[in-house]
Amino acid sequence: KAFPNKARVAILAELAKERRRLIRNPSPASSISLSRANLMEFRDTAEQQHIAAQQRAALQHAHAHSSGFFVTQDSSFGNLILPVLPRLEPH
Repeated sequence: KAFPNKARVAILAELAKERRRLIRNPSPASSISLSRANLMEFRDTAEQQHIAAQQRAALQHAHAHSSGFFVTQDSSFGNLILPVLPRLEPH
């Protein structure tokens, strides 16, 4: 056994006391971590909106200056739009 029974009981009592204290009075660090999580979500949403705007602009430019077909889709190489080849029916 690592701890005698009295020491184990004392440790468990101290942990229970600390748990009750944290439940009653949450530390400022926990609210900071929540704020950081909210900030990360906001930043991710703003980044996604920016990428969507870039995709729309790239798609409009491609349609205006090319006779090809393009779709917006994420690619492994960071392309905002991808060219699509139409399927031609065999004659």
